[in-house]
Amino acid sequence: MAAAGGPARESLMRRWIRGLGLLYLCVRGPRLYRVYRQHRLGAPGRVRNEEETEQNVSWESFYQPRALEKHTDSVLAWVSVLWTISYYSSPIAVFYMYRKGYLNVSRLVPLGQYGMTLLFLLAGVACLRGLGRWGNPQYIQFISLLERTKFENTPENKKKLSGYNFDFRSWPVDFRWDETGSKDRQALGPFNGVPLLKPDPRTRGATDSLLQRIQKLPCQITSYVVAHSFGRRMLYPGSVYLLQKALMPMLLQGQARLVEEYNGKRAKLLACDGNEIDTIFVDRRGTGEPNGMKLVICCEGNAGFYEVGCVSTPLEAGYSVLGWNHPGFAGSTGIPFPQNEANAMDAVVQYAIYRLGFQLQDIIVYAWSIGGFTATWATMSYPDVSALVLDASFDDLAPLALKVMPESWRGLVTRTVKKYLNLNNAEQLCRYQGPVLLIRRTKDEIITTTNPDDVSSNRGNDLLMALLQHRYPKVMSEEGRMAVRRWLAASTPEQEAAVLSQYGVEEDWCLSVLQSYQSEHSEEFPWTVGEDMSAEDRRQLALYLAQKHLENFEATHCTPLPPSAFHTPWRI
Repeated sequence: MAAAGGPARESLMRRWIRGLGLLYLCVRGPRLYRVYRQHRLGAPGRVRNEEETEQNVSWESFYQPRALEKHTDSVLAWVSVLWTISYYSSPIAVFYMYRKGYLNVSRLVPLGQYGMTLLFLLAGVACLRGLGRWGNPQYIQFISLLERTKFENTPENKKKLSGYNFDFRSWPVDFRWDETGSKDRQALGPFNGVPLLKPDPRTRGATDSLLQRIQKLPCQITSYVVAHSFGRRMLYPGSVYLLQKALMPMLLQGQARLVEEYNGKRAKLLACDGNEIDTIFVDRRGTGEPNGMKLVICCEGNAGFYEVGCVSTPLEAGYSVLGWNHPGFAGSTGIPFPQNEANAMDAVVQYAIYRLGFQLQDIIVYAWSIGGFTATWATMSYPDVSALVLDASFDDLAPLALKVMPESWRGLVTRTVKKYLNLNNAEQLCRYQGPVLLIRRTKDEIITTTNPDDVSSNRGNDLLMALLQHRYPKVMSEEGRMAVRRWLAASTPEQEAAVLSQYGVEEDWCLSVLQSYQSEHSEEFPWTVGEDMSAEDRRQLALYLAQKHLENFEATHCTPLPPSAFHTPWRI
């Protein structure tokens, strides 16, 4: 009897220990949002028609938590929101408490005791949530797979794990920035970043003395505080936790659409600064789509996410698409400062080349609004990229920042932007030699410096002028610049046509001039074409080049770009 009972007791003990281990994993495990359908109809990337959708009811499925998990999760979510609000309002609260005389030991000790009690209560709520998950077979299956994948990161386990949508912080890393084995990249170190354009160094005589540096120190401290507090949050509102919390249902729905409908593959990339970048890839190669062999890397706006952003435009146009979220947006970690943005973009491009198997000549970089910074950085750093498309983008951040801030802050704003938030799109764009298409919104209310109806104040105009003056300096003489500015001030197609007609632009002649120059000279910009032309010919050629590099879209800043308006840029 004793001998027979020994193995039974051992088996019972093992099950009990295994159960406690699962309970611990459930307590500390990530939140599970959705369980995707394992069965998908048709070829990957093919959109279902209505008949197929009706035949497959509940093709999208949210995770259904049990009552205990649901209620405790709500409590913890509300505490998280309240904590965030308290964090942002803490300076005002501290100032109020100081004025009222509450910042003394007799007042703070009870407050600390209340805080400790609250922490114990929250720990208890977290344990109850884990207990609720422990009784849910769906969550047990998920957490067991996640734990197994951490130790055995095999393609089979990753494929199974991709059927779940959960807190992305627990997703295993799929690609590291230093996987390529490049010595130059590994020399960057874990806390440095990829190269950014820096202002020209000052001459020895122009450097500040010790006294001047001390005098400037208060201004420099103020600029740092402004940039790292409300400055970067105004510039990238999508990084604010409360906004992400409000958009969470929409983001989950958009992500489900990309995974279920387009067979999108989510991946986590590790950038050289340690930030984890959330990406989605839709592969159209081998699906019969004419544009499927081209990859479009999408760079979102300052409140855009790949789940609901500009990814849909090239996706519906039939391209393979790689979307990613800024540092600090949704599943990506970090803070969206320019250096972190460039580090993230570098990891994305490396992932596209070395893991997804695309050549640079098959990659198009597409950006909307503030995404123009990372897009122009990528084309500057990877000059063999096939093409660049910038939608509703601008040349430099400083004029737009000055527009929304008080005039008395001009010096502080300019200094802060140039030092910490320098989005120098035009400067980076001029380092790229490939085809460029600029899309200007004729009713843009964001990147105009006067009013949305005044297209002449759209900063996309300045981006075009900087590009043309760099590439064709002889053509863009004073008369060429004046003609292009007049064309840019036209707000309707009829007005544009009238300007072109007035200057007698002959497209066949302009194209033949450019082709002749290209065949006789190096293709590298800047070109000297136009130096022996008359003023009239330079005006013609300047207007021809302007209309080939910029297209109008009659819409406001945030209107989605239709797939028909997305195409590869003009090539000579």
